[in-house]
Amino acid sequence: MSENHKDNRIEIKSPIDNEVLGTVPAMTREQVDAKLIEARKAFKEWKGIPLFEKADRINKVADLLMEHIDELSALLMKEIAKDEKSARSEVSRTADFIRFTTDIAKSMQGETIQSDRFPGFSQDKISMVTRVPLGVVLAISPFNYPVNLAASKIAPALVAGNTVVFKPATQGSLSGVYLADLFYKAGIPEGVLSVITGKGSEIGDYVVTHKGIDFINFTGSTEVGKHISEITSMVPVMMELGGKDAAIVLKDADLDLAAKNIVAGGYSYSGQRCTAVKRILADETIADSLVEKMKVLVEQLKTGNPSEKDVTIVPLISEKAADFVCGLIDDALEKGATLITGGKRNGNLITPTLFDNVTTDMRIAWEEPFGPVLPVMRVKTVEEAIKIANESDYGLQSAVFTQNINDAFSVADKLEVGTVQINNKTERGPDHFPFLGVKSSGLGTQGIRYSIETMTRPKATVINLH
Repeated sequence: MSENHKDNRIEIKSPIDNEVLGTVPAMTREQVDAKLIEARKAFKEWKGIPLFEKADRINKVADLLMEHIDELSALLMKEIAKDEKSARSEVSRTADFIRFTTDIAKSMQGETIQSDRFPGFSQDKISMVTRVPLGVVLAISPFNYPVNLAASKIAPALVAGNTVVFKPATQGSLSGVYLADLFYKAGIPEGVLSVITGKGSEIGDYVVTHKGIDFINFTGSTEVGKHISEITSMVPVMMELGGKDAAIVLKDADLDLAAKNIVAGGYSYSGQRCTAVKRILADETIADSLVEKMKVLVEQLKTGNPSEKDVTIVPLISEKAADFVCGLIDDALEKGATLITGGKRNGNLITPTLFDNVTTDMRIAWEEPFGPVLPVMRVKTVEEAIKIANESDYGLQSAVFTQNINDAFSVADKLEVGTVQINNKTERGPDHFPFLGVKSSGLGTQGIRYSIETMTRPKATVINLH
């Protein structure tokens, strides 16, 4: 993908063939100011609209998503090179997410607290605790799920009574604008939801440090996330960042199950997911068998244009991304890793790549590729696997494959991550489960109820009885 800036427009090109798909505005700081003023003004009215009415309008977005699933999934296939099955799944999952969000919001209750629970107080005080919106939420979405990870920020924020300023990733902005248009068609006024697009160098830091923003909800790279946290002050943030999710395979694991899950978790959408399996820590006694089973499955993966049927490995989002992945592959080869299969490149398309005998001095052991390459690292003990997993700067998810429930819980307890999957690939969801990262993988907890709570605050009204 490359961007051209002409007449204050940004051309969006397909990573598949460089076709120009459309343009979005390259907004100025003055235009951003106008959007934020509009959002602040709209907040005063939106927060007062009854919850059931807000929910009804937001629910219509889910209906519209399903009505337009063919067109929107086709756009996803062209704009971010997502295969058809994954594109359609993203749209339908987003519709389900929105409906569940409004149901959860309508079921959330406040509480009353009596004062005599605390020593020295009688029953003459009652605190009524409700949740109120924060104000203007800045929602920044990534390229890889431009519909789902936008809606998962927008819908909870809106139903809670906030207004939203939505900044999609440049590659993915056509899909993001399409989603926003569906919100408008459903009866969400412009201002309640505003879209800003433009060059990060021009408006990126400006908008995240803008005094008109009350909350930042960001999904993207750890590098950018850390930068945002460094330049913001006294503004709460929720961040979903990178991962180096480890699959730990113990000696008693069901190897067919492990191989199937690891390959599905590591290579779908060419591994361009923060929750993708990104390394395998395998007990050395079963590593040969596991690698052989994985090799068979990896070589069955279909590579090509996302419009083709049953394609799993698609072109990466940009030449730069492909260059980075190839750098990791070259480093592993130079340092003695065993290439089991793959390792070839044609433009942005990299064949699914599997390495064995990867060691801790190789970049692929620690860096997040965001591409279709998996390293197998052999370990002598469970303790060694846990140690390597926890030495990562990231802490999003891990998977543990074992048939011993005691070992499963023991290992899970020691892993420094937000979520541990037992006998399953690392993945997001169901969307009402908590989703979070520790260390360099994020701040705050997502998941429908958790997201609503994070984008609201408690407000106490104390009644003094006499």
